[in-house]
Amino acid sequence: MDQLAPRTVVERYVTAIADGDLPTAVASFAEHATWSYPGDLPLSRVWEGRAAIVDDFLGSVGTLFAPDSALRVTLTGLLADGPQVVAEWTAEGTAANGAAYHNQCLGIFTVEDGLITSVREYLDTQHAARTLFAPAAG
Repeated sequence: MDQLAPRTVVERYVTAIADGDLPTAVASFAEHATWSYPGDLPLSRVWEGRAAIVDDFLGSVGTLFAPDSALRVTLTGLLADGPQVVAEWTAEGTAANGAAYHNQCLGIFTVEDGLITSVREYLDTQHAARTLFAPAAG
């Protein structure tokens, strides 16, 4: 079976996240994948392993948003060079505390053997802190 090109793997992953297609998102990662999330937020660290990335990291992101406001992800750009793919996306929603969240994100993905093996994400962590991790206005 032919492997997907790295660009296609990342595009399929981001599209799966945007569409809420968890099985495809999970299947996009190698078992030993890592995801580096910047800053000093509660989520900031290097997440190691598919289960930690999908269940603990990505799974906890959904809890930061209001129950009636799913996170909307829109892919806005892709550049690929061999196994490295740079993806840009916007993330929008209403935080659990009622704040409006709109962030522009960028990830540098490494794809090996048709699977994502590492991601280094960049985003406005100050905006995330002010909206996702601030208490509800009172």
